[in-house]
Amino acid sequence: MAAVVTAGAATAAVLVAGLPEAEGGSTDPGATPPATATVARGTLIDSEDKSGDLGYGDTTAISARSNGTLTRLPGAGATLTRGKALYRLDNKPVVLLYGSLPAYRELRSGLEGADVKQLEQNLWALGYRGFTVDKEYTSSTAEAVEEWQDDLGLTETGRVDPAQLVIAPGPVRVDSLAAAKGDVVQPGAAVLNVTGTTRVAAVRLEVDDQRLVKVGAPVRITLPDGSEVGGRIASSESVVVPGEGQEPDSTALDVTVAFDKGKAPKSLGAASVTVAFTAAQAKDVLTVPVGALLALAEGGYGVEVVEGSTSRIVAVETGMFADGKVELQGGGVAEGTVVGVPS
Repeated sequence: MAAVVTAGAATAAVLVAGLPEAEGGSTDPGATPPATATVARGTLIDSEDKSGDLGYGDTTAISARSNGTLTRLPGAGATLTRGKALYRLDNKPVVLLYGSLPAYRELRSGLEGADVKQLEQNLWALGYRGFTVDKEYTSSTAEAVEEWQDDLGLTETGRVDPAQLVIAPGPVRVDSLAAAKGDVVQPGAAVLNVTGTTRVAAVRLEVDDQRLVKVGAPVRITLPDGSEVGGRIASSESVVVPGEGQEPDSTALDVTVAFDKGKAPKSLGAASVTVAFTAAQAKDVLTVPVGALLALAEGGYGVEVVEGSTSRIVAVETGMFADGKVELQGGGVAEGTVVGVPS
């Protein structure tokens, strides 16, 4: 039966350093090595387990864009969707809309642009119709805006003040509050911090672990109760980690891991998880312990094939290394071949 070898792998250069040199030709009877191993067929997996933290991803600060008094704030942990007020300033709602383009100008009749289309897409999704969703802010768009403003309790101007909007890619979760109800704020003052609403695992890796990171690659996530679920690498970002004391700054990789659909834990708060990253996999290959390799005088590597009471050196090509085993490529050995393992 094929064996599966997992756990941390090392590069070939590290694993084969200091290998014994082979002596050419066949040996005399009785000169076989003190220890042997059998060439096996199996799967090698270059995989490493890393610790991570369960959360909701990066935090984004939401700041006020006009002067006023905070008259209403959501609670930490609240989830807000399109059309809902993130907070109220002077008792006027600052509304969440979906999109990628920040609100940067007042929108009114006669204007054109991607921000106009983004507004119209949101109005349409909220049930306000009677206009064509395009890049033109027409009188029909203005009429829909007036209806929307009336429902929000705002003055029906048909114009949209960017200070009344917060644009996000989708629903947001309130991570924490940066101000309190009753505070008087100025433009740029932080009001609250939000995240996405999907549970993810955040893992910080050393730069040397770059081989483990490929966006979209599958991973296995072990939860605090010991259960294991699937996921994928969603993103990776290089960050500078400030050094402690006299130590210099260093660079690390912040990796975000998304759970497979329906597999994200719902009842857990902040918790530690273990993420198994797989850098590479070699299926149905011939393997031997790394200790069976011999450094050949002419270069390359070989193994000592044991046949009864005699042995001979056979040159081999190496493939993947993982968990103390090495893949053997090319001819010269087959599954079941006995090879020496020098002491």
